[in-house]
Amino acid sequence: MAETKLKRGAQADDLPSLIQRLAEDVAKLFDQKVTLLKVELKEEVAVYVHGSIFIAAGGIVAAVGFALANIALAFAVSTLFANTMLSQPARYALGFVITGLLYLVIGTVVIVITKNRLARQGIVPERTVKELERDKQWLQREM
Repeated sequence: MAETKLKRGAQADDLPSLIQRLAEDVAKLFDQKVTLLKVELKEEVAVYVHGSIFIAAGGIVAAVGFALANIALAFAVSTLFANTMLSQPARYALGFVITGLLYLVIGTVVIVITKNRLARQGIVPERTVKELERDKQWLQREM
């Protein structure tokens, strides 16, 4: 009987240490999940910054094309009204139009491709969500 009391006393002494260890493990797990979330968010931000740079570059190229197309259009309209025959300025205008349209096409292609890549990327930190889901399932099984 004394032996049974001794075992119960040892178990009672172990219960607070077990609870303390469990609390420490849960805190450590939480810290690891926060660290994983930070790493994943940094990766996501890097992808969006990279994509944003390409979108900005595409926007600049498109703006240059738009400006050139407008200058060429102005030359073409003024030349067509000033003289019915094509002159040297009219040929310059045609060159500006072709160049401007080329810049517009290139800029638009860069913007659309990059926008589609970013749309597929998504902003949800998938690894962290999966880890938290596994932890939730583990805690449900343990309790």
